[in-house]
Formats: sequence, structure tokens, C-alpha cells
Amino acid sequence: MTEPARTCAEHGPFATDDGSCPRCGARGTELLSGARRRRLSKFTSGALRHFPEDAGLELDDRGWTTLEEVVAAVEGNYDWAEAEHVAAVIATDPKGRFERTDGTDGDDRVRAAYGHSVDVDLEPIDAPVPDELYHGTAPENLASIRESGLRPMSRQHVHLSESPGAARRVGRRHASDPVVIAVDAAGMLADGHRITKRGRETYTIDRVPPVYLEDFVASDNPRR
Repeated sequence: MTEPARTCAEHGPFATDDGSCPRCGARGTELLSGARRRRLSKFTSGALRHFPEDAGLELDDRGWTTLEEVVAAVEGNYDWAEAEHVAAVIATDPKGRFERTDGTDGDDRVRAAYGHSVDVDLEPIDAPVPDELYHGTAPENLASIRESGLRPMSRQHVHLSESPGAARRVGRRHASDPVVIAVDAAGMLADGHRITKRGRETYTIDRVPPVYLEDFVASDNPRR
């Protein structure tokens, strides 16, 4: 279930299970119902990742566009949406799907942090990478993955998760009972592959050859 987006007079937008500001405990004011927050998030991430031209957006080489353009695109599709709703969706995304500049000197831009199918060049981020990462998928994909490894398919990169639980949640988009693959991230880094953190718990890589695939995880605790 998607929590409503609320705003605190002192600390701005938030979305929590209990509806209170995580910094001061205030209830604040509801900006978006859970359903509307989910709808705006799906449209905004889709426009920034997959169909910018259809949404009327022009992305630069790094995937950035102005917040003003994103707001105009959203308002053109939802007559109840306003700029503060778009800002709240960006600020409260639980996976960190969006990146936004600080608005200094009028430079207020936004982009998708990962997941693009359109051609953009995201610069590397200097963040530590766990020794092991995970990928959730449908059981029927295992034979192909064992043979060919993980490939980006329709995306620019393969997406890996920080924990088996997070990978399983991603895998449920493709199957009701997904399997989770463990990836030897430490070995890949040692062999010169580049893994980059994007968002809160997502890591991207061009591909994962079969040699780096470890146990197939059936529960939240990987087998050893």
C-alpha cells in the first residue's frame, strides 16, 4: 500500500506509515492520497525513464530536465495535480528513484536516478558497494540466466538490490513467487567491473556474466 504524501510546516513533504513527520512528529497536512501519489510517481518515473518525448520533456545527455517541464507534463495529464504535488512525489519516493538539484541560482532540475530505457549517460557515483548483491526474477528465467548471465534487456543496465528482500519485491513484478539470485559483487569489482549505486538500495551494472552468480536464494537469508 502506498502511504499518502503529507507536508510538515517546518520540514516539508514526507510519507510515513503512521502519518507523522519523521523529524518532529507533526501530523502536517495531506497533499496526496496514496492512490494519487502512486499514480503521479508512475507517470513521472515513466516519463523520465522511458517516454520523455511523448510527455513533452527534453532530457539532456545526463537525463536531466527542468522541474518546470515535469510539472507542465504532469499538469497536462492530471487536472488535479500541481507543482507542490510533483515536488512531494520526488522528495518522498521510498527507493530514491528521482534526483533533484538544489535550485541554487534558479537551477531546478530533476531526473530519474536509474532504470532508463532511453539513451542517457549517468555519471558514476562514488559510493561503497556491498560484497554481495541480489537480483529477483521469475523462476522460468533461471535456465537462461545460468547460461548467459544477467543482461539489461530493455533497460540500459542490470539492476541489483542491496538485500534479498528488496530483490524479491522487485521480482514480484514478474512472478508471484520469484527467486533471488546472489551476485558476487566483490569479485566483479576485483576483476575491473564497475558497479554504481543509484537511489537508496539499487545498484547498476552493464551485465553480470554467469561466473559471478552464486546461490539462488529461496528466502531472505542466502544459502551458504
